[in-house]
Amino acid sequence: MDDLAALPVPLLGFLGSLIAGLCTGLGALPVFLRTRWSAGSQIMMLAVAAGVMLGATVFALIVPAVDIVTTRTGSEIHGALVASGGLLLGALAIWLVHATVPHEHFVKGADGRVAIDLGRHWLFILAITIHNFPEGMSVGVAYGADLAAGIPVTFGIGLQNMPEGLAVAAALIGDGFTRRRAFFIALLTGLVEPIGGLLGALAVSVSDIVLPWGLAFAGGAMLFVISGEIIPETHRGGVERPATFALVVGFVVMMLLDITLG
Repeated sequence: MDDLAALPVPLLGFLGSLIAGLCTGLGALPVFLRTRWSAGSQIMMLAVAAGVMLGATVFALIVPAVDIVTTRTGSEIHGALVASGGLLLGALAIWLVHATVPHEHFVKGADGRVAIDLGRHWLFILAITIHNFPEGMSVGVAYGADLAAGIPVTFGIGLQNMPEGLAVAAALIGDGFTRRRAFFIALLTGLVEPIGGLLGALAVSVSDIVLPWGLAFAGGAMLFVISGEIIPETHRGGVERPATFALVVGFVVMMLLDITLG
């Protein structure tokens, strides 16, 4: 563990987010054993993933951001204000990306600048890629706090990437993709996370002042994705209540990971 702590923050952020991103492909592996997954199953996978993301946002990003500023300044109000500002900036950034980049969701269809016709499959792949970037960024900025903060986020994001990867691959197979191609596309969507992880780690390693802002920014980006994109996807098709409980389970899992590994 001491050897890991001695590594530069950008390298830790990159490696941690790479591990988390590869879990997307790991989660997609079952498509080689079973090609058909019901819409309800895909929704439940996404709901669990949303719960884990929500837990990571709260316990590994927002709370540490508040604590860092509070410790430095002795003011809880100051800590809350910095975290609030970072959250709003992160949510705004992802909203701008969603408003300008064409993409398509599992259930609710096309979004963004839909006038740009890339084909339904590529729009769907872009949607997953947009989701994965802030996830990778959250891993990178968590390592900026310390190794103990980064490890549970890596585990948590990697864990939520598994059902997400399976849901992505299953949806692509349902649209006519071969199992091999669906698997590799799911894997590739996860490999955007190391880019976000490296950028996030580089940003927070520039100055200690940037760290709480970076943590809160990543938290705001994740919250926007969870509330604006994933939860609406899971609250369709008549499985709203089971999906809600699945989200709670995912949240509890992330909470336990943060307590036991943090």
